[in-house]
Amino acid sequence: MWLSSLTDDQRHALMRLAHNVVVSDGLLDPNEEGMLNEFRLEMELASADVEYLELEGIEHVFSDRRTRLIAILNLLKLSYADGAFEIEEECLLKEICRAFNIADDEFLLLDNWVRRLNSLEIEAQALMSP
Repeated sequence: MWLSSLTDDQRHALMRLAHNVVVSDGLLDPNEEGMLNEFRLEMELASADVEYLELEGIEHVFSDRRTRLIAILNLLKLSYADGAFEIEEECLLKEICRAFNIADDEFLLLDNWVRRLNSLEIEAQALMSP
């Protein structure tokens, strides 16, 4: 969502943050791998550096509120791709939010929005099924 509006540096950083999220619980689910591929397509990254990214200084890469929210919303969506929002993923996302100066109550609002979006997507898929 809105990934094409990120700069090249932000796109590469987001892919690495996404890698941090999917490996945080020790498992790489096929749905998470599929969503990583969707990220690559939307950001027009033929190949992306998918190694671990240290969080120190990440607030300088995503320097404004809009790009920070884009990152968090997409990482939240990725966290739910395997059907479970694991505690390791939540802790990592909250750490990123602290770096981005996003308060816990706002994180809960963003999380709620992503869960509702996921529900609507599931509902739409059911409507389109034969």
